[in-house]
Amino acid sequence: MMFPYFYIYDYSYLVYILPGLILAFYAQAKISSAYEKYNKIGSSTNLSGVEVAREILDRNGLNYVKVNLVDGKLSDHYDPRDKTLNLSRDVYYKNSIASVSIAAHEVGHAIQDSVEYVPLRIRGALVPLANLGTQVSFFLIILGFFFSVFFTKLGVALFFFAVLFQIVTLPVEFNASNRAKKELAKGIITEEDLTGTKEVLNAAALTYVASTIVAIGQFLRLLSIFGRRD
Repeated sequence: MMFPYFYIYDYSYLVYILPGLILAFYAQAKISSAYEKYNKIGSSTNLSGVEVAREILDRNGLNYVKVNLVDGKLSDHYDPRDKTLNLSRDVYYKNSIASVSIAAHEVGHAIQDSVEYVPLRIRGALVPLANLGTQVSFFLIILGFFFSVFFTKLGVALFFFAVLFQIVTLPVEFNASNRAKKELAKGIITEEDLTGTKEVLNAAALTYVASTIVAIGQFLRLLSIFGRRD
């Protein structure tokens, strides 16, 4: 039986996981830099995040979507269950390029929901299995070292759904950002401001790419380790 610590310290970590982690650190630095830079620069139209969100929602016939203020930094999200757009304090109140860009991105998700954007629907359907895979897969994998290999196979299978969730998230986020750029370009911000929007949203997109690469690397590493074990 292979001792479970081999899973933790196996050299394959360097091959499958480390490249994704390096990209993740770089992506986090990029989004932090872009956010801090454009959070200090006001948009030319002087509209706040909540005002921009409301304008884009209404012009797309989404007047039923309520915009809420929520706690936390960059905790902004759209909730398709109760049709609410939830904006953090900085994004809600500030008129910075970063604030209006993030607000518009979240409205992009609301528009996706209204038009039944297929990747968004698939991602929503994957949420229960992805959460289960994230929470219990590694426990089952370690359990498989001591008991039946069935637990290992079940853990790997569940983790696959977490990876699949990350993969499906990419088109959802890219599409929301593209929708945001198009909506903002319709008179809400100037072409000069749009340069900042692109920098903020592109940096945010890179974080999703990095997370996906890390997840895929973890899954491939599992297959490699347990392939050798068999």
